[in-house]
Amino acid sequence: MIRHFLSRQFLVFLLTGGIAAAVNFGSRIVYDRWLSFSSAVVLAYLTGMVTAFVLARLFVFRDSRRPAHQAAGFFVLVNLVAVAQTWAVSLLMLEVVLPRAGVERFVPEIAHAVGVIVPVFTSYLGHKKWSFSS
Repeated sequence: MIRHFLSRQFLVFLLTGGIAAAVNFGSRIVYDRWLSFSSAVVLAYLTGMVTAFVLARLFVFRDSRRPAHQAAGFFVLVNLVAVAQTWAVSLLMLEVVLPRAGVERFVPEIAHAVGVIVPVFTSYLGHKKWSFSS
């Protein structure tokens, strides 16, 4: 299991995932102008997910023989689990953890950042085993 997370492929996954996470994070700030925090987190996650799929297909899982439409289907399934993780952790941080810790500044940003980081490992394994299996 550990070897998966020590590979070049995982490092490229982290890099492309970091780009997708930045798209996710930045778009949440934009969406926040018109939507509730909860809705903005979900929509931002979807924006980041499209970015992540394209980058993963091009740069991380290049050896995948799975047709794009099948890979996209599995990618969505793996990310449905991840978006639930992101949403739940973001709200838990926003409504419970950060207030109890006395954090008063940048609370939505911190909450969302932690929510985005949590599913990195489970997503990598899911995409490697299902979305882009070779």
